[in-house]
Amino acid sequence: MHEPTESQSDEQYRRLFEAAHDGILIVDAATGRIMDANPFMTTLTGRARHELVGTFLWDVGLMRDTAESKEKFSELNAVGHVRYDDMPLRTRDGREVPVEFISNVYLVNDTEVIQCNIRDISERKLAAAALQLRERAIEAVSLGIVIADASQADQPIVYASPGFTQLTGYDRHEILGHNCRFLQGVGTQAGSVAMLRSAIRQGESCTTELLNFRKNGAAFWNNLSLSPVKDADGRVTHWVGVQTDVTERRQLEAQLLQSQKMEAVGRLAGGVAHDFNNVLSVILSYAEIVSGELNPDEPLRADIEEIRKAAMRAADLTKQLLTFSRQQVLDIKVINLNQSIAEMEKLLQRLLGADVELTTLPAIALGNVKTDPSQVGQIIMNLAVNARDAMPQGGKLTIETENVELDEEYGRIHLDVKPGAYVMLAVTDSGVGMDAETLRRIFEPFFTTKEKGKGTGLGLATVFGIVKQSGGHIFVYSEPGTGTTFKIYFPRVGGVIEDRPSTLPDLEPEHQTGTVLLVEDEDQVRILARTILRRQGYVVLDAPNGGEALLICEQHPGNIDLLLTDVVLPRMSGRQLAERLAPARPTMKVLYMSGYTDDAILHHGIIDSGVAFLQKPFTPSSMTKKVREVLRVARATR
Repeated sequence: MHEPTESQSDEQYRRLFEAAHDGILIVDAATGRIMDANPFMTTLTGRARHELVGTFLWDVGLMRDTAESKEKFSELNAVGHVRYDDMPLRTRDGREVPVEFISNVYLVNDTEVIQCNIRDISERKLAAAALQLRERAIEAVSLGIVIADASQADQPIVYASPGFTQLTGYDRHEILGHNCRFLQGVGTQAGSVAMLRSAIRQGESCTTELLNFRKNGAAFWNNLSLSPVKDADGRVTHWVGVQTDVTERRQLEAQLLQSQKMEAVGRLAGGVAHDFNNVLSVILSYAEIVSGELNPDEPLRADIEEIRKAAMRAADLTKQLLTFSRQQVLDIKVINLNQSIAEMEKLLQRLLGADVELTTLPAIALGNVKTDPSQVGQIIMNLAVNARDAMPQGGKLTIETENVELDEEYGRIHLDVKPGAYVMLAVTDSGVGMDAETLRRIFEPFFTTKEKGKGTGLGLATVFGIVKQSGGHIFVYSEPGTGTTFKIYFPRVGGVIEDRPSTLPDLEPEHQTGTVLLVEDEDQVRILARTILRRQGYVVLDAPNGGEALLICEQHPGNIDLLLTDVVLPRMSGRQLAERLAPARPTMKVLYMSGYTDDAILHHGIIDSGVAFLQKPFTPSSMTKKVREVLRVARATR
């Protein structure tokens, strides 16, 4: 092979010079004057070749100013080879183009020249800026972002964002090289893991939720979106996982589901209790009637008394069910919880026993609440009994009150809380505590952790119902071995504390006079009530529904002193019946009866002012006493 001649080498260099996709300048090393420029240089600068040749290197704007240009030109001569990664090239139209500048000094025909290779790096800078922006954006995102290497068997993490370290508590050096499954602990749902593994095998995207654990051991629900990164051939090279802490959302969903569950159970319990109250009215009343017909020394009377006691226990259970379902009638008053606790303190100490230390911490200037005083007492008693049972070896029980403000943030975390001013009643014991599963179910009716025969499972269900019916909120904090705290929040109200009104003297004459219109759709209950009232001397007109009651009123020529009606009747409620009869019978008094509350006569279970009400189950004595009371007041006001 022959070496090229000098003319051939010159020709070859010229072709390369003309075809190059970088700008090339040939500069006189002695003066800095441009001797030649290739076509790409003219394209880059927007200047023709003749406009470049003869000018100085610094006239093209390769350095920011003339002084800097001359200084760097001297450096070129001294070093012979320089490189500047980012310099401004000024174009004909005044733009500045970032360029990479590389120069070498050559000896051509005994003359030193400088060849300057100039490359436009605009796209490279834009790409680098975009990459930096993406990196900064990823660093700024609070979501956890991880990238795992799919080419390795264990698919280790090769990148973890700051959001991931904030989410999990692990530093990057503790994460890199490990598979994400180290977060899963032992509590992860098998179904979610199986879904992830299936998606990874098939190279598909997947979104699921996992129960993960932070470095400090705290559990959190992790919404993981996993996406494959594929190469040009479609092979998965990496996996990108975006992780979000959805614990709060899951907690709110759980609160909503629990609330809906309790509401459904409450409706069922209320309906059962209402029907059962009708049955109990019959049992209790006939037991009382039969017992009254027997001599005190007859053996059968003792048997009847046992029937009555059993029915009363059943009545207490139905009352608790009604309270849980928020269908118990409340006698609402403005009260102060400090006063209620003080009145109960001696009773509580006797209930708890000598081995339980009772401490009360009443808040100074405690606000008032509006609720049923007897129901507040029931709350405290039920919680105290539960606390005592949780401290079989003795311990401490603390009851405290405080004015609190529940803000928007608290309401956001607790679904059913309306922000505002509340009075808090806290009951804390030092007992055995409860695990998460027990805490989840403690307010369910008939759920109990006590031995068989030791509890009905209605104590806390009753507390829950009272609090909710009073417009309040109840929360429980407990862990095994650390005791339990119940915090109850009643809406704070203005106004002064109300005293209980004095009752009229109970007069029990042998027989009564007057006419009663009795309306009850349950046959047994209607027959029973009719028997009780007639035995007391009343004239009784009875009907199974509102329509028949209207016909009786139209046909009865005499006075009707009292309408005794069930609240819930077929086709026409007791309230509607009373309103239909009022124009024709303006002096007739009304006494409602029911086994549960109804908005037709009660506002959210609160007795309306001036409305007479007989709670089922009733007995002959409770019914006649209430009827006498209503008629006596009516006669006294005529």
